[in-house]
Amino acid sequence: MSTTRRQALARTGAAGAAIAFSGALTELFAGTAAAQSTGGSAGYGPLVPDPDGLLDLPRGFRYRVLSREGDPLPSGEGAVPSNFDGMAAFPSRRHGHGHGRGHGHGHGHDGVWLVRNHENRMDSRVPVPTVRGVTYDPAAEGGCTVLHLDRHNAVREERVGIAGTSTNCAGGPSLWDTWLTCEETEYQAGEAGYTKDHGFVFEVSFTRERPTSVEPLTAMGRFQHEAVAFDPRTGVVYETEDAFDHPFGLFYRFLPEKPRGGYGSLHAGGTLEAMRVPDVPDLSSVTEPGTGFDGIEWVEVPDPLARKTPIRHQDFGRGGITHAQKLEGCYWGGRSVYFVTSFARRSDGSERDHFGQIWRYEPHRNRLTLVVVFGPDTDVQLPGDEPDNICLAPSGGLMVCEDGAGAQHVFGVTRRGTVYAMARNAQNTGTPEKPAWGEFAGVTFSPDHRTMYVNCYTPGTTFAVTGPWRH
Repeated sequence: MSTTRRQALARTGAAGAAIAFSGALTELFAGTAAAQSTGGSAGYGPLVPDPDGLLDLPRGFRYRVLSREGDPLPSGEGAVPSNFDGMAAFPSRRHGHGHGRGHGHGHGHDGVWLVRNHENRMDSRVPVPTVRGVTYDPAAEGGCTVLHLDRHNAVREERVGIAGTSTNCAGGPSLWDTWLTCEETEYQAGEAGYTKDHGFVFEVSFTRERPTSVEPLTAMGRFQHEAVAFDPRTGVVYETEDAFDHPFGLFYRFLPEKPRGGYGSLHAGGTLEAMRVPDVPDLSSVTEPGTGFDGIEWVEVPDPLARKTPIRHQDFGRGGITHAQKLEGCYWGGRSVYFVTSFARRSDGSERDHFGQIWRYEPHRNRLTLVVVFGPDTDVQLPGDEPDNICLAPSGGLMVCEDGAGAQHVFGVTRRGTVYAMARNAQNTGTPEKPAWGEFAGVTFSPDHRTMYVNCYTPGTTFAVTGPWRH
């Protein structure tokens, strides 16, 4: 199945795009229980300019601002930190807190926990406040905040979930309703002002019954982490690496000693492996959607802590290892893990140019397939430039956060192959003559499927979007 974005956007009244969007889109929706074509064949209609200049949405949709950077935290711990990034939504219950993903439809659901990353480096506008008991490295400015919402998306509480980490980009939910936050950096103690090593994954709990541990999950590797996704049957954790410089990042899997072991079990350790696609040193060299590779090899990482050499530069033997530029979002759907490479540029050292790929790895078949390709010719003012965070909408569609040049969108993809704009960032951080807009991040849906939550990276803003979602 293939389509071009010119054809797709023409159906939504936004013709003019030149980017090619091709691939078997039905593959992307295997993880949705009620898989239907979100928005039918043409999304939800054109975006309506927001008179308040925050968020443009289709007619009939509305947003609520849940949180803004710089505002006081209701907890009294300080100000809401900047650089809003990856996020996940979990059910809140009147009686107990459940034992795993997928319990959002049960009795007692009375609200939502949102766990939100802050991709702060050492020069952030508003650091994550250091809070006793949840701070790893007091010198570091990144971390997570936690919002507790009632059934109407009113904020009950907002507080620091973990502090003293760095460059918390994305992550992913565990199988037992905790959040794994990922550091997209690899500074060591004594570098750039840090007092501890960074480049780890941390497990963040949002309930007081299970306090967050500030001990890193060291066995999951020390590298420029982006996102994680769990195989619900085996407990294997897949990880992406968003390394900025050639030879770029790797795609990993972590084999826990205690798979599916519940809160804290990942501290028991495990084995970290990197993916080798035989005879494919760079994923950007693959350009045809549907191209598949059998016999994928998983090679144990020589030094997961990267004590002297970053993992991507380590010796993986005669077969080498497979790299990719801008490895970003990662999620589980059906019987497969999907991951995104946001773009590739030959000028940076990649073999080929593209404006985004989505790959599928099937563990039961040990097969890797290129599912979707974006680009490279594009009009950056239209949706579809450099996909980043991805979310499977429970109503059967895909929501993708855009992280590229020009206007920034959350765009949807239907099972029929239509690409449509779902939201546009209206917050101009530039000038009227040279406008600029921050990227979107952290798109996720509430457990009852009625609200889409999404972050604007800068100025940091968390939105709750409600309206006539088709289920």
